[in-house]
Amino acid sequence: MKLPVIKHLTEFIEANDQDYVIEAVEVLEALTEVPSLKDEELDVIGELISNMYGALEVDKMIKSGTPKKEALNAFMQRVLGSIDK
Repeated sequence: MKLPVIKHLTEFIEANDQDYVIEAVEVLEALTEVPSLKDEELDVIGELISNMYGALEVDKMIKSGTPKKEALNAFMQRVLGSIDK
């Protein structure tokens, strides 16, 4: 997951609507079922999906009243904490 990508996607959600990101995730998830995709291509699609889900999670925190910067930092701390375990 990349914080700048999640931040950009969060700004996209704020300017537009989270439905666009949800639908993009659905399309990418459907693409992962193509049998001819190489592992590297699946990795890229997986990274995009992860960043999009991250942005949706950050957006949820922002909508519940957490300031954007704090929401982004809290989310990344959660991600890094789960990697360390």
